[in-house]
Amino acid sequence: MAKPHNSGIKISDFKTHCLRLLDETGKKGKEYTILKKGVPLARVVPVKKPKKIVRRGSLKGLATLEGDIVYVSFSEDWDVLK
Repeated sequence: MAKPHNSGIKISDFKTHCLRLLDETGKKGKEYTILKKGVPLARVVPVKKPKKIVRRGSLKGLATLEGDIVYVSFSEDWDVLK
């Protein structure tokens, strides 16, 4: 397979070695310009790493429950209920 260079990689070579090239893109950050009949057709570039996802339970200890969580009376808070 021809090594990619400034002008890119032929689409037939990309098709033949697609999985390996995608692995190199993901692991090493390599970029490829895919050529069809010498004309740039597409680019393969690494994606940005996603931000860390907040998992359930990661806020543990930041809030507390006070009182009865089964029954709540708002009568003291709302004048309309008096």
